[in-house]
Amino acid sequence: MKTISSSYLGDLRISSTHLKSGNTLETDAPVDNNGKGTRFSPTDLLAVAYLNCMITIIGIYCEQNGLTFEKCEGDVEKVMIDNPRRVGKLNISLDLSSNDWNDKEKRRVQNAAKNCPVAKSVAPEIEVNIEFIYS
Repeated sequence: MKTISSSYLGDLRISSTHLKSGNTLETDAPVDNNGKGTRFSPTDLLAVAYLNCMITIIGIYCEQNGLTFEKCEGDVEKVMIDNPRRVGKLNISLDLSSNDWNDKEKRRVQNAAKNCPVAKSVAPEIEVNIEFIYS
């Protein structure tokens, strides 16, 4: 069964529809690759997918293990490289300082986050640096 349908809009823009919900998003090529950079680029979506997957898995882990998950703020920096042009590095920062977890719980949450489905799906050649902030 199809999950997403995409249509080229012209001018390096694409509209995608999540078929189950009907939600849509548009992408644009980045300025450094012939686009206008007015929307997420496909590689931006890769970066945000990694970040959001980690946060989602933290939420699932906490629900399944009776941990209170109060808040998480995250950022990701995407670094492009050439030959071939691709995502070369993701620098991810997760601020989990609003959560009152002991050291053992923090380690388990971090392990769950680092093993999210997106992390297991991206090429191993992408360097991923993750910072967990607790204070």
